[in-house]
Amino acid sequence: MSNRYANRSHVVKVIFIVVGVLFVGRLAMLQLFSPKYRELARQQSLRPVTQYPARGFIYDRHGELLVHNEAVYDLMVVPRMVPKDFDVDYFCRSLSITRDEYDERMRKAKKYSSYAPSIFMKQISKEEYAKFENKMFRFKGFYISQRTLRIYDRPIAAQVLGYVGEVDQRDLDRDPYYKRGDYIGKSGLEKSYEEVLRGIKGKKIMHVDVHNREVGPYQGGAFDTLPVEGCNLYTSLDADLQEYAEQLMANKRGCVVALEPSTGEVLAMVSAPTYDPNLLVGRVRGENYRRLDSNLSTPMLNRALMGQYPPGSIFKVAQAVTALDLGVIQPGSGFVCDKSLVGCHNHPSARSVQEAIKMSCNPYFYQVYRRVIQQGKYKNIYRDSQYGLTVWHDYMLRFGFGQKLPIDLPRNGMSTGNIPDTAFYNRWYGRERWAFSTIYSNSIGQGEVTVVPLQMANLAAIVANRGYYITPHVVRYYGPDSVQDEEYRTRHETGIDRQYFDIAAQGMFDVVHVAGGTGRRARVDGLDVCGKTGTAQNSRDDHSVFIAFAPKDNPRIALAVYVENARGGGGSWAAPIAGLIIERYLNGEVKRKDVEQMYREINPCQPPLPRKKKK
Repeated sequence: MSNRYANRSHVVKVIFIVVGVLFVGRLAMLQLFSPKYRELARQQSLRPVTQYPARGFIYDRHGELLVHNEAVYDLMVVPRMVPKDFDVDYFCRSLSITRDEYDERMRKAKKYSSYAPSIFMKQISKEEYAKFENKMFRFKGFYISQRTLRIYDRPIAAQVLGYVGEVDQRDLDRDPYYKRGDYIGKSGLEKSYEEVLRGIKGKKIMHVDVHNREVGPYQGGAFDTLPVEGCNLYTSLDADLQEYAEQLMANKRGCVVALEPSTGEVLAMVSAPTYDPNLLVGRVRGENYRRLDSNLSTPMLNRALMGQYPPGSIFKVAQAVTALDLGVIQPGSGFVCDKSLVGCHNHPSARSVQEAIKMSCNPYFYQVYRRVIQQGKYKNIYRDSQYGLTVWHDYMLRFGFGQKLPIDLPRNGMSTGNIPDTAFYNRWYGRERWAFSTIYSNSIGQGEVTVVPLQMANLAAIVANRGYYITPHVVRYYGPDSVQDEEYRTRHETGIDRQYFDIAAQGMFDVVHVAGGTGRRARVDGLDVCGKTGTAQNSRDDHSVFIAFAPKDNPRIALAVYVENARGGGGSWAAPIAGLIIERYLNGEVKRKDVEQMYREINPCQPPLPRKKKK
């Protein structure tokens, strides 16, 4: 009997030992080996806080601040640390949000991670933060992370400066530097110089108490790293000129590109209509972005880089120097203004290249282009035209046409324009089924030729420099060491004799200053303005085009002005706008106040007012 009870006692002891071992083993698993609970325990006492660096400032060419930073606060949450008895209603009242908004934000946070911090509410202003700062101890699981917000001092150059937005999945996949909730340059200089502007993030590890309050750095900050602020950008933009050009392009669609010919620096780049860059800052950014993006006038499109337009008669300048360099015409070559070949306005026949540029004679450049395309190298007219077009195409590339000029702005979406080659026409018409008579419209900047406004301004700079250009760029240098890309110091030679550019420059001078010139409205007293008008045919109203540089000798500005659907042609709209911009830049002020006011206020795209009936 006693043996039977003794056996039972052994069984009970074994059961207790097994249960004890199971408990000890489970505790060991939870406390020593489980990463889940080890991470939770760590988060109960330690909080890693990202230290965001100050983003670099952006200045204009005179040192005026264009873009700076303002402190804002992100409310972060670690969902696992939010207690079950959390007072959601009080929390929502403190932040002025609804319960539905709270639930939706918590759902997104948990979807990301229950253990890692994520943004619950972003970009809280200093004023908003001050209202609930002293209540933060009641919001266990939540804490504040400070960052900076971009502020644009003047509502100008939106498409050039660009904007900053929250990273998306493509950004996260492309660069491990970024984490969910980080911000990145999305367009303009903010995007193309992102790695320069962003700086380097730092981190500090903080001890927190049971009330979610920071009580000090972990191990005296031994594992903390300091953020490194981003580098400043010093741009070539002239803020006053940029603002003035935007005012002149108000109520219009089109663009202005102004360059300093000797350096390739962009003085102003306007795409109209434009918008205030401050609209894409802060929590209202998303709503404003959708509104701007759906606007039929496409204010977010940078027409200066993305627009592809027929150049019209400004293209004749490139045609002239090309033909002169090839020797198919001479400076004194004259052609009859034969309107049976191609339409033209009324003027005397041009007796020289200089006069042809001044009067913008279409039949003259028809003959010029024919001599370039049909050089008589082959008896077969089709083979001869293919040879001539190949030579012509090579010359056009030297001017920067038909390619993306490598400006320091984002090139995704940037247009190349179109300079058709033999392959283009062979696909279109078939091999040896086209000749000069098929493609003569290219002679006057119509047909299959299209160019980008930046390329137009670059053409003006090439003539101003008498045969070369430096790649257009917006940033002069950046950082304390004044870094500049070598690309933006290199001369690109056209290989065309300087004397032919002298002829083109004199012809462009006559366009503005001599009777019979088509750009007299660009004239500015006391300044030697050289220009060329263009009227680009369009399915709707024609576009108004003008390129110019000034002064004639030692030029300081070269520009292109393109006004879409403007009745009256290049001399009526683009030329006077260009003249005002040149006057403002070179003289510092505009004395022709009546002209200035008219072109600020008028809208060329509006239909003319109906005539009043006579009584």
